[in-house]
Amino acid sequence: MKLHFTKTNGPIDDAIERLLSDAGGIRRPGYVREMIIAAIMAGQENDESADLKLMNTTLKEMRFTSKIFGPYRSVRKVTVFGSARTSPQDPVYLMAREFGRKLAAAGYMVITGGGAGIMQAVNEGAGPEHSFGVNIRLPFEQKANPVLEGNPRLITYKYFFNRKVAFLKEADAVALFPGGFGTLDEAMETLTLLQTGKRTAMPLVLIDDPACTYWTAFLKLFEQELLGRGYIGRSDFSLFERVSSVDAAIGKITSFYRRYHSMRYVNGTLVLRLSSGPAPGLVERLREQFSDILTPGGTIVQSPALAAEADEPEIAHLPRLLVDFDRSDFGRLRNLLNEINAA
Repeated sequence: MKLHFTKTNGPIDDAIERLLSDAGGIRRPGYVREMIIAAIMAGQENDESADLKLMNTTLKEMRFTSKIFGPYRSVRKVTVFGSARTSPQDPVYLMAREFGRKLAAAGYMVITGGGAGIMQAVNEGAGPEHSFGVNIRLPFEQKANPVLEGNPRLITYKYFFNRKVAFLKEADAVALFPGGFGTLDEAMETLTLLQTGKRTAMPLVLIDDPACTYWTAFLKLFEQELLGRGYIGRSDFSLFERVSSVDAAIGKITSFYRRYHSMRYVNGTLVLRLSSGPAPGLVERLREQFSDILTPGGTIVQSPALAAEADEPEIAHLPRLLVDFDRSDFGRLRNLLNEINAA
């Protein structure tokens, strides 16, 4: 029988409805129904055990990710990347530990890869009660650090792509210390997602030891080769910030949430939720200053919560700005958010 995601499958749809009813506690039955249909379709269409095993493991890993992070949705979190090979005697290790400590003191939780080096330093600073570990099975190097061993917020993944989703989906900010290929991979992926708008805006902080030129060297590459050849735009440099102290890094993260709270799209309109109302005259300045990223004839206006946001009642009281954003330049959107926070 050929199945469809529309409810045109006759007895199969009836059987799924009975299954959901018998299981009980299904809060979003429409989505669960489609997952069941997709699983059955995969079984019909594919006899490659490797493909089905990948789909099966991916669904299990993502379900467990949501289960572990779910109770902490209201707590802001900072994902921290850096080398697993950084020794405890390295000055940048001490910076990472202090960074974790000050993040926890400021009310944040931290997410690391759960391994040694920079990851362990951040977890040491934040403490196990403020830490998540997002680990990966590797034949060498990557076992859980002593801070996270046995922690109920430690997750070990088989697939890198599921782990990457957790790192960025659950983060309210990303901080990068010096590291190897893995750190650079995460840096470029985060930048790409922010540049293309596939990840909503958040602080991305590159942290160097005061005597270190690690990120400075990369910024020089960005300037000379990427920008110089037209591979990126000048506004893309607004998507990240380099700092050389823990306090500066903390300041960049906390200032981003000074007035800005969160965003979502409703029928193509960007809804910016603010923790406090915009300063007098700000909306008019934003319309003029950022007209280049508004749709033709578009505008920016204040608004209460929209009907489509009824699924987030806990933030219904927050004031909104509705922005007719053309999604052409997310670096410029970050500039707009900076203006909101600075006003």
